[in-house]
Amino acid sequence: MLCRVQQFGLVEYAEAFRLQEERVAQRKAGAVPDTLLLLEHPHVYTLGRNAKREHLLVSDEQLRALGAQLFETDRGGDITYHGPGQLVGYPIFDLTQHRRDIAWFMRSLEEVFLGVARDFGIAAERLAGAPGVWVGNDKLVAMGVHIARWVTSHGFAFNVNTDLGFFEWIVPCGLRDKGVTSLAKLLGRPVRMEEAGQRTIDHFATVFGFEIELERSTVEGRK
Repeated sequence: MLCRVQQFGLVEYAEAFRLQEERVAQRKAGAVPDTLLLLEHPHVYTLGRNAKREHLLVSDEQLRALGAQLFETDRGGDITYHGPGQLVGYPIFDLTQHRRDIAWFMRSLEEVFLGVARDFGIAAERLAGAPGVWVGNDKLVAMGVHIARWVTSHGFAFNVNTDLGFFEWIVPCGLRDKGVTSLAKLLGRPVRMEEAGQRTIDHFATVFGFEIELERSTVEGRK
């Protein structure tokens, strides 16, 4: 099965949301194959369907001072942060071509990043009742999805070289007793985003049984 991987670089969150909507409509119509959008965002906090506004610990004025935006979304989960140095992925997959099983899809996403972590010599794991990929008590990869007519959107946020200080202004994913981490923190060195992206693509191919078609894109020059 073919998966088209589109790599965009840094994209504003609102524009990436519109891009997802476009790809979802195309996937539902069968106009495009399963598609994985890989990108980074400028500083932004996003609220999932189950988010509590009090989990944002700063005022609107402080938010502006941080240079961050705030968006409400239709994904699952609570509040999270996206920013430069974080690999964000939006899988636009038709689960009728895989398995009509949301739990299976989430476990498969986790399996991708358990494999990526192993590539970097990190022993990551699942945590019961808390979607994502964890190293001890700290989340390395956050996940939240939306599924309509079995087509997925939203996805994952993989902390590669993320400035973890931005997580101090929220209760990440609504979990007060958990922390966050990054590849750079765990390894004690920066990691090239290209390497993290390629390993992610490789494990998507393995876990989902994909043949990968790579496409470097810009938002202005959508294909």
